[in-house]
This record gives sequence, structure tokens and C-alpha cells, in this order.
Amino acid sequence: MRPDSIILDIDGTLWNSTPIVAEAWNKAVTENSNLPLRFTAYQLTQLFGRPLDVIADMVFPDLEAEKRYALIEACGKQEHAFLSASTQNLLYPGVADTIRKLSKSFPLFIVSNCQSGYIELFLEKTGLSDCITDFECPGNTGVGKGPNIRLVMERNRLKASVYVGDIEGDHAAATEAGIPFCHAAYGFGPVKNPDYVIQNFSDLLTLFPC
Repeated sequence: MRPDSIILDIDGTLWNSTPIVAEAWNKAVTENSNLPLRFTAYQLTQLFGRPLDVIADMVFPDLEAEKRYALIEACGKQEHAFLSASTQNLLYPGVADTIRKLSKSFPLFIVSNCQSGYIELFLEKTGLSDCITDFECPGNTGVGKGPNIRLVMERNRLKASVYVGDIEGDHAAATEAGIPFCHAAYGFGPVKNPDYVIQNFSDLLTLFPC
């Protein structure tokens, strides 16, 4: 069935910011703790897609909860600063052109497990704000990706959305929201039994012709 809208993940689906984010998080860890932990871009590809509090529980298990969450917040602030200052094109090939083409036929949305301000930063850096109708994240709502997908659908009166993401957690969120899932197989992880698969972001134009 042809969807009436497309909802997009960011990290591992639209762009790969992990090299820059690794630098930012390492600076935050050095400045705000005595932990010997240092992140690599690859390690972040295995963490991204989860809510930040869950990531904090995974990477800072020896810290008290209050310090753990304060440190991940500091990581988020440094991440924002590093990404704001970056002049690199972090988008996967064809993303910008494909989004502009899709937006002429489908309303496009973003739902990501990120902190407040991250989606806005993504849109500012990529110049794609005029292509995205609405977006949501746990940093704004305090709930996970599945409920946020439903929230975006309900407030925009969407009936037949499809969610595009790159990891099994995205698949689970789409299932929770009751919509089909399209796996961006070039992203950060494998997915079992998705409804659709794309090898390049531009494959969406073939899958859902404009």
C-alpha cells in the first residue's frame, strides 16, 4: 500500500555524525570526569538509536545515576557545539536531493531518539527545514520512539505512514507504532524481517515513486 507520509530516523539513516560526536563526547568525559573511557566512531554506531539515558546506563555504569545522567548531558552539549562548528557534509549520498524530491509528493517527518535541539541542528546544517513538516524526540516528550511516532501521526492526522530507520530498535519502534518499517541497510545495524529494504537512501524514490 502506498504510504500517505514518510517518517525518518536521523543517525545511520540520513547522516553519520559519529566521528565528530566521538570527539565531542571524549572532550566532555575528560572535562567532567576522571573516567579513562574514550569513544570511537564505531562504538557510537553501536550505541546510537537508543535514548540518551539508556546510553548513559550502558557506558557509565560505575557512576551514580545523578552523575551518570549529568555526564551524558554534558556529552550532548559538546556534541551540539562540535556539530554546529563543523563544515563537513555528514549526509549519506543522495539524501538531500532525495528528500527534496520526496517532499513534493509526501509529507516528511523526523522522529529520533535524541536530545532537544538535535533535530533542529540537523535541519539547520543541511538546509532541509522546508522539506520536513514536523518532528519529535524524547528530549521534548520524555517518551520513546514508538510513542513519538504515534504522536507525530496523531497530531498530523496521518493514516498510513512508513518509518525509515537503520537498526532493530527502529524496527521495534515502528512495530510498536503499528506502521511498516523500511530498513536503511547501509546504516548502523542489521534488521530481521523488515517490510522494505533500501541499499541507498535514493532507493526510496523507486520504492515510493513520486
